Amino acid sequence: MKISSIKLHVIKAPLKLPFLTHLGAVNDRESIIVEVTDVDSISGYGEGVAFSSPWYTEETVETSLHMLTDFLIPLLQKHPIDHPEDANSLFKAIRKNNMAKAALETALWDLYAKRMSIPLSKILGGTCEKIPSGVVVATDSTIKAIKQIETFLAEGYQRIKVKINPKQDYSFISEIRRYYPELPIMADANSSYTLKDIDRLKALDEFGLLMIEQPLAYDDIVEHALLQKEINTSVCLDESIVTFEDARKAIELGSCRVINIKVGRVGGLYEAKRIHDFCVAKNIQVWCGGMIEFGVSRAHNIALASLPGFLIPGDISSSNRFWEEDIITPEVIVENGFITVPQKPGIGFGINEKRLQKLLIEKKVFVF
Repeated sequence: MKISSIKLHVIKAPLKLPFLTHLGAVNDRESIIVEVTDVDSISGYGEGVAFSSPWYTEETVETSLHMLTDFLIPLLQKHPIDHPEDANSLFKAIRKNNMAKAALETALWDLYAKRMSIPLSKILGGTCEKIPSGVVVATDSTIKAIKQIETFLAEGYQRIKVKINPKQDYSFISEIRRYYPELPIMADANSSYTLKDIDRLKALDEFGLLMIEQPLAYDDIVEHALLQKEINTSVCLDESIVTFEDARKAIELGSCRVINIKVGRVGGLYEAKRIHDFCVAKNIQVWCGGMIEFGVSRAHNIALASLPGFLIPGDISSSNRFWEEDIITPEVIVENGFITVPQKPGIGFGINEKRLQKLLIEKKVFVF
């Protein structure tokens, strides 16, 4: 992979509607679009999915930009690689900062797949031509939640995820179940509970939820194992799983029955695929999580979710879920509850340069 340049495009756009959790509201989304160009003028794209503030993980857009600028890109300049998998070993010289690593690593995968003239999904081992799509309801109002669900179901989404916390969990889910008794629903707690809330979590068993995602501390594995033994609903781990070793330990401890795999959170597609393969071997369900991302990251998620183990609809919605206009062409579209996996080389989407430039707030260029 003979790289000639890397460009970092820092962009910002307002969401169509605020995205609310107990941790706060997201009204605007910043992101880093990484463009890696080789000596043949072929470009691959990745996206840094850290948020502007460290509410989801310790990383932010600013820290990711620092890591890319001062460490990761210089490493790649000094140590050229032949295959995207090599980036995983190279970047181990830098601890954590997985979202910064994934931003660059995914761009390398896109470039590699384009050079091979093969869809990225096929490079990764994907077998699905279409993937089922789920969506997140994130609001502080039951009335708004039910209206959002009605809209999403009309658009064909196959699974609904709702944000919960100890202040509104039972009443919130109960009211939704009253309107939609058979709807596949999962609940995402974003670490808002402790083991002292075990009776509250047990009470949710009656609603037949697909799973409860990350109910306990964001870095916990041990207490989730204790919780899973006490409740019937499957525990899904999200923030706790940042490496393959985290997944292995969680599965061995019995901390969960489901794992949400997010490319950015685990440091890239190589690690995401390793976790997928291990979970399949251990009969642990997996699904692909979303990060309120722009189309580049969404495209990488589509490629990952085409792997055979992703049987649960992921948080991969249409572009118009968050954006008046996305930065990719064509935009991602959900049709009858499914997204078609692109068959063009690489991620299978082009870049809407006009839109990218309109959203641009900073740009850095590195020549190799």
